[in-house]
Amino acid sequence: MNGLSERLWHLELQNKALQNQLAGFKSGNAYVRLRNEYESIIHEKDRKIRELEKELSKAHAQIIDNRNRWFLVYEDVQKEAGEAVKKKGKEAERLQKRAVKAEKQRDDALESVKEWRRKYYELSAETEDLKGLAKKLTAQVNKDFENSSLPSSSQGAERKKIPNTRTKTGRRRGGRKGHEGHRLTQRKATEKHHLPAPEEYINDPDYYATGETLKRQKIVLKPGVEIIEYEAEVFRNRKTAGRVHAEFPDGFDTDICYDSSVKAFAFLLANEGNMSAGKIKTVLYEATGGQLNLSEASINGLCREFSIKSEKERGEIIRRIMESPAVNTDFTNANVNGESKQVLIIASPSAEAYLFMAREAKGHKGICGTLVENYVGTLIHDHDTTFYRYGLRHQECMQHNLRYLTGSEENEPERKWNKEMHVLLREMIHYKNGLGGKEAERKIVEEFEKRYDRILEKAGKEYEDEPPNDYYREGYNLYQRLVKYKESDLLFLHEKNVPADNSLAERLARQYKRKQKQAIVMRSDKNFASICDSLSVINTCRKEEGNLYEKVINIFERPRPRKDS
Repeated sequence: MNGLSERLWHLELQNKALQNQLAGFKSGNAYVRLRNEYESIIHEKDRKIRELEKELSKAHAQIIDNRNRWFLVYEDVQKEAGEAVKKKGKEAERLQKRAVKAEKQRDDALESVKEWRRKYYELSAETEDLKGLAKKLTAQVNKDFENSSLPSSSQGAERKKIPNTRTKTGRRRGGRKGHEGHRLTQRKATEKHHLPAPEEYINDPDYYATGETLKRQKIVLKPGVEIIEYEAEVFRNRKTAGRVHAEFPDGFDTDICYDSSVKAFAFLLANEGNMSAGKIKTVLYEATGGQLNLSEASINGLCREFSIKSEKERGEIIRRIMESPAVNTDFTNANVNGESKQVLIIASPSAEAYLFMAREAKGHKGICGTLVENYVGTLIHDHDTTFYRYGLRHQECMQHNLRYLTGSEENEPERKWNKEMHVLLREMIHYKNGLGGKEAERKIVEEFEKRYDRILEKAGKEYEDEPPNDYYREGYNLYQRLVKYKESDLLFLHEKNVPADNSLAERLARQYKRKQKQAIVMRSDKNFASICDSLSVINTCRKEEGNLYEKVINIFERPRPRKDS
């Protein structure tokens, strides 16, 4: 109820105000008041408009003044800018001329640099060629039996000293304490002398006889000859005038005959001592006081006679070689009457049988018709690819690989694979030599092969990063060969009867080289073949029991086989 009364009261107040306002409009007073207020407002607006017009006029005048001033400043700036532009234009023209000149100089310099660069590349290429050539020549000069396949006998008088690979112990030379030592054996005396005891020891009571005796011998060589002579009475036929006599014993075929002992001695001097026929004749003549005077023709003919009479021994050598599980093979040069020939060497390390064969040439032509052609075992050789056509398995000479590695180390010192491979191969060979004919342990062999492969992988990367020099490729060629012929390089670790090198054949080859170089001149193919036959029998007999001199005598005592037999 209170709210309604307040609302009614408020409406009454509004109604009363509206009534008063309506009364004002009806009387005209409201209109007058409104007009006065309007005129006052208009007057105030006019005043403000006039003030604003004055301010606008002043601003317009100020703008005109500022414009005029800016025009003056602009003209000055424009004038200064024109002068500056003109000056800059001249400067730009000067710089442009300078730039053109500089560009020309630059182009000339670039052409000069290009020419010098071309010359530099040419000189660099020439320098690399010269370095490679120097490396090649250095390798050729330093090539010897230690870093290549050259034999030590080819080095001449100025060759290097053969190194001793044994480790020094620091002990003094001579026998060790507690070792009995080795003494020469005294022989049966042909002439004896007894020294009487000194009187000073016999008569002195401080001395007594021990019952011991001391013997000292002097061996005297007195070369001499025993001359055996047979004589037979000669009869003549009265009808035919023919001469007849009693038959002489065997060995007395001519007026002067030589016993097998003389032939054997001269034969061994020629083929074991490598003495020439002239020197043998002189030595025998002077040693016997002129009683033994062999002709050089007789001495030279001993090899032919020995070859004919030793056919049985060579047949046995062939049989033993063909039954061997592994044989060493090699070719060596020969000179027959000025023509180049070859000697094929076949040696069995297990059967200790050695064969020298005279051949016209090496290669397949030299092998055709020899034992190698039909051999079915393992061939050990110096990487002569010809031999890979024969035999069942192959073993390359590891000593040759070690020499090639030494050459690579000397001529390619920046590479690492050659040094690591050198150490590995030496370990392999040392391990093989220490087995004493026993089988190698599989785990150790597998570890050797893994190291072998890792080193060859390193070699491939090194040669890929830095290709081999065109003038020295022996190291790279060795790397490729070790990769390709891995099975033939490491066969000695898997087969106990296979040696790691071809040193046996090389030693035999040096025997022939020494004989040819120092002692003989071969004039015919028959002489050449006879010498090869003789060396085969001598070297094989040397390994057998018994006295070589006596064996040679026995062979010379055999009768010559008949041509029709």
